[in-house]
Amino acid sequence: MIYTNTVVENQLTIVFEPAEEGGFTAFIPEVPGAISEGETIEQAREMVLDALHELTQYRREAAMRSKGPRALVEHIAPAF
Repeated sequence: MIYTNTVVENQLTIVFEPAEEGGFTAFIPEVPGAISEGETIEQAREMVLDALHELTQYRREAAMRSKGPRALVEHIAPAF
């Protein structure tokens, strides 16, 4: 595994930190609330990506419930 401090435009970052009780905590600093944990880095990665998916889905649904009746909605594919 290669570790880098280089930030690449249009990509998200996953930070893995060893947990005191064992395993790893993982979070995506660009997306507040996208955090999870796992016994291994691979499991922590899978779990934080699942958290990202769930968080995005929740926020999308909340935004759709609160939009005004004249709001226009556009769905886009991320450029990263």
